[in-house]
Amino acid sequence: MNKKDHFLKIVEWSEEDQCYVGSIPGWIGKCCHGDDEEKVYHKLCQILEEWIDIYQEDHIPLPSSIAAKNFSGKFQLRIDSDLHKALTIRAMQANESLNNFCGKILKKIILQSDVSRTDNRIKRD
Repeated sequence: MNKKDHFLKIVEWSEEDQCYVGSIPGWIGKCCHGDDEEKVYHKLCQILEEWIDIYQEDHIPLPSSIAAKNFSGKFQLRIDSDLHKALTIRAMQANESLNNFCGKILKKIILQSDVSRTDNRIKRD
């Protein structure tokens, strides 16, 4: 497997810039843009290969890849006490644990953003 295959590559539509923008989360920020999603992806892959070459030539270890990382499914979230109370009440009303209730809310929000991104893409095409 090629080293570039270990890194998450994201090409997304930017409403602000009115174009596609490419990035490598955790390493290379927004580094290329254009009107054609596929061309932006290919440019992003080229930039990634160049950075890998630079790091290797300079004997710098590559950043850890999010694509290869194992996630435990746990993280700590700090929120204000009023929100904590409101979420606990809602979870109790739904007869769910706070953990399951919050997980469902987060999943719903992520899935909605994926659907709206797809809808925006269809409207542009």
